[in-house]
Amino acid sequence: MFAGFRATSLQLDDTTIFARVGGTGLPLLLLHGFPETHLMWRDIAVALAPRFTVVAADLRGYGQSGCPVSSAEHSPYAKRAMAGDMVQVMQQLGFGQFMVAGHDRGGRVAYRLALDHPDEISRVAVLDVIPTAAAWDRADARLALGFWPWSLLAQPEPLPERLIGAAPDAIVDNAIVQWGSPAEMFSATIREAYVKALRDPVHIHAICEEYRAAATIDREHDALDQINGRRIKCPLLALWSSQGGLETWYAEEGGPLAIWRKWADRVEGGPVPGGHFFPEEHPHQTAAALSKFFEVE
Repeated sequence: MFAGFRATSLQLDDTTIFARVGGTGLPLLLLHGFPETHLMWRDIAVALAPRFTVVAADLRGYGQSGCPVSSAEHSPYAKRAMAGDMVQVMQQLGFGQFMVAGHDRGGRVAYRLALDHPDEISRVAVLDVIPTAAAWDRADARLALGFWPWSLLAQPEPLPERLIGAAPDAIVDNAIVQWGSPAEMFSATIREAYVKALRDPVHIHAICEEYRAAATIDREHDALDQINGRRIKCPLLALWSSQGGLETWYAEEGGPLAIWRKWADRVEGGPVPGGHFFPEEHPHQTAAALSKFFEVE
């Protein structure tokens, strides 16, 4: 995995971030979702490396990255804090401006990067997400039952921490199956890596704090951006699972593209084959779509 990439751990202001770096060309940051780590990009990163300098990072609280102490407001695990991490990471690697693609939780960090750091982000791709506040504003039984971590992991501690710690393998297996991607696409090695990341109590707590932040302070940040008219100025690519909720849940208001156009000036994209984990299910097709969007003449 990650042939030709080097591993690095970068010391930031209040945590460490693990990343793999490889390739040549314009810098492109790749951010993972739950319950994954940077390993979700293993095939895509290699496919993109001939055209881009690719950085695949573990978000704070996930994988091999650090877990800073949280607060009552969950602000250390707000997407704003996670976005700030990635600006520091890319600066330490020598990149003042870069492009970013994020799937699931990483997609939320990606669009927060574009909002909070417009001078640093030249293009952004968000995979299988709509903005956090928009999702919560439209939340109903479909979201509560379909993507259970939103409500379950946001519950006060220690209930979600205890549940994850008691059966991390069940968490990973359920996510894979329930969210529409075939289990066989995850090798035993990859599955075990994701399960291992959910066995550590410190990381479990950090991940739950990230979901608590999404239910509270992240929504507040998004709402203030909308009130103040802050928009994503750079081009935005939105891709989503043709088999998942985003394909049908918001159809009456024009689907994900219509929602993203309330937040960004230049939006393109559409549904792609596969379940929620389509980047791992169809890495070459996903890499091709990302490459086409990120290639700048």
